[in-house]
Amino acid sequence: MPNPPTIIGAGLPTPAHHSRDEDLLRQALALLVTAEGEDARPKECAEDVPVAALVVDGTGQIVGRGINRREADGDPTAHAEVLALREAAKNVGDGWRLEDCTLVVTLEPCTMCAGAAVGARINRIVFGAWEPKTGACGSLIDVVRAPGQVHVPEVVGGVLEAECAAPLEKFFAKKR
Repeated sequence: MPNPPTIIGAGLPTPAHHSRDEDLLRQALALLVTAEGEDARPKECAEDVPVAALVVDGTGQIVGRGINRREADGDPTAHAEVLALREAAKNVGDGWRLEDCTLVVTLEPCTMCAGAAVGARINRIVFGAWEPKTGACGSLIDVVRAPGQVHVPEVVGGVLEAECAAPLEKFFAKKR
């Protein structure tokens, strides 16, 4: 049985946050996997680790989407989170400040992505699967609450953990 979501950081979310977080993670998963369980990503992304991210504004509207495109684009910064943050910054009227937004991602953000979320002033980070090898929101290290941070978002990890881990497990099983 998967562990319940872990709430880390300022302010506990209300139960409504939990159901909304699950809905948003399901929408992020739909960027990776079809209802029939097939890969939903563009063919050029087949070699990329299947991770998807959304940025949601304070009204609940999705303002940014991204899937990993590092291999497809030959870009070391083309992680799902960074792409979603870039799109959100273009769509939100405040430029780079995404203070009323939530970053939703299927896998715990790495150091670069956690730092980008903090730099964008994201209010909340919600993720599915924990990443013990590179996770930077509490697994391996904790970038978002490092000493001296000007902005510290709330972090909720382990939401729909098994469902979010499934595309990763399938991807890496094929690689072995």
